[in-house]
Amino acid sequence: MDHTSDKYVLTRRSLVATGLSVAAAASTGAAQAQGTPAPAADPAKPGTLNTAPVSQAGLSPRLTMHAIDNFHGTPGAGMVCDLAMHDGEGYKVLKTVTTAPSGRTTDPLLVDDAFKAGRYELVMHVEEYFAKFGVKLPSPNFLGLVPIRFRIRDAGQRYHLPVLFTPWGYSYYRGS
Repeated sequence: MDHTSDKYVLTRRSLVATGLSVAAAASTGAAQAQGTPAPAADPAKPGTLNTAPVSQAGLSPRLTMHAIDNFHGTPGAGMVCDLAMHDGEGYKVLKTVTTAPSGRTTDPLLVDDAFKAGRYELVMHVEEYFAKFGVKLPSPNFLGLVPIRFRIRDAGQRYHLPVLFTPWGYSYYRGS
């Protein structure tokens, strides 16, 4: 087989580079066509994460959270959340917090003497969050308040609660 005209030979590297270039060029138009929000330069939309998360290595046991807005593709900055603990009869609110620009709370949800084994509920004010950014939603929206129930079994460990959410769904897990 003659390979003298190999000036158009595609390698994996050239395919990847070509694919990335095409994807980057197409993403703006495709994203706009799919009804995704305007770029973060729009002050009515949440901003992007511009600092790296701080390492949790070496810190005492605690409960932390991270709200991640999958609708805008940004941290869930300004999300109001209520943390409650089950007291045998129901859930008693311990505190109400608002997430920082990183989508995390400025302080742990629970730390030191407040961090105890038990049943907890974190209620996220999803409908209020999206209304604040002018997202056009049905009234009432599919999700208003999102309750997330979980247990802390060992108060000697760190617990992290990442929550990914949109106006129509959410998921969460025990992170590290």
